[in-house]
Amino acid sequence: MVTKQHILDGLRHLGITPGLSLMVHSSLKSFGRVDGGAETVIEAIQDALTPEGTLMLPSFNHGRPFQKGGAGYYAPHETPTTNGTIPDTFWRMPGVCRSLNPSHPFAAWGQHARRYTASHHRTLTMGPGSPLELLFRDGGSCLLIGVDMRVNTFQHVVEQCTGAPCLGPRTDAHPVRLPDGRTVTGRTWGWRAESCPLTDGKRYHPHLRGSDCCRETTVGSSPWMLFAYADCWDIIARLLRDGADGFPPCRRCRIRPIVGPHTVPSDWDVANNRLKPDSEAWAY
Repeated sequence: MVTKQHILDGLRHLGITPGLSLMVHSSLKSFGRVDGGAETVIEAIQDALTPEGTLMLPSFNHGRPFQKGGAGYYAPHETPTTNGTIPDTFWRMPGVCRSLNPSHPFAAWGQHARRYTASHHRTLTMGPGSPLELLFRDGGSCLLIGVDMRVNTFQHVVEQCTGAPCLGPRTDAHPVRLPDGRTVTGRTWGWRAESCPLTDGKRYHPHLRGSDCCRETTVGSSPWMLFAYADCWDIIARLLRDGADGFPPCRRCRIRPIVGPHTVPSDWDVANNRLKPDSEAWAY
């Protein structure tokens, strides 16, 4: 049985200290058994960071509410996440803020929680000013708990911040039900028609894991890995710039966003990298 103290010891072994901004991807099942379940894992991380730090988790729905049989809208206080038990427990806890991106909202707790999540509906999904990009800019790190780098959302931050043409800039529109009861139109990215051979193809994983920037430990049966996003950025950005293993650099890739039933003209001013003044997002 894994206890809260076991988790705290693992966090301290990795060097996680009060005040850190930390993104966590996780699998509760990876531990075996945890005394107190997902709440114990979350509370241990919060205790290690203290309220002076910030804890962020994905609370994505990956478009499920907008598929057949779905609710037809995203609501930050209602829509479950498809990211697992720990994230789905986290966004429901007191003091946690959740952003308004209709398909890829983030949840955060701590000192910068509100700042990280408040304007997500007015940015690119993973671009400049998005929750994860702000955490990265603050010197944040990523902790993988029982999962591997295939779930590393940060690769998309590098892609959107460097102008990857395969991700539509706010080109999918979906209903968002706000806490005050209003229903508005939210925007998210247009997902790419094919997998990226460089990032989705895991070509940066060996470079990151083989570097000195990764720290690893095991808690119960759960393997953990901690790395700074600054180091991860350098590796992924170089791969996108130069290409690898016969695949072209991002600027020469022919993969483009999917055009589907939710595709709309972008409300993003690409030339000036900002939201257009007539976007509905300014009204909420």
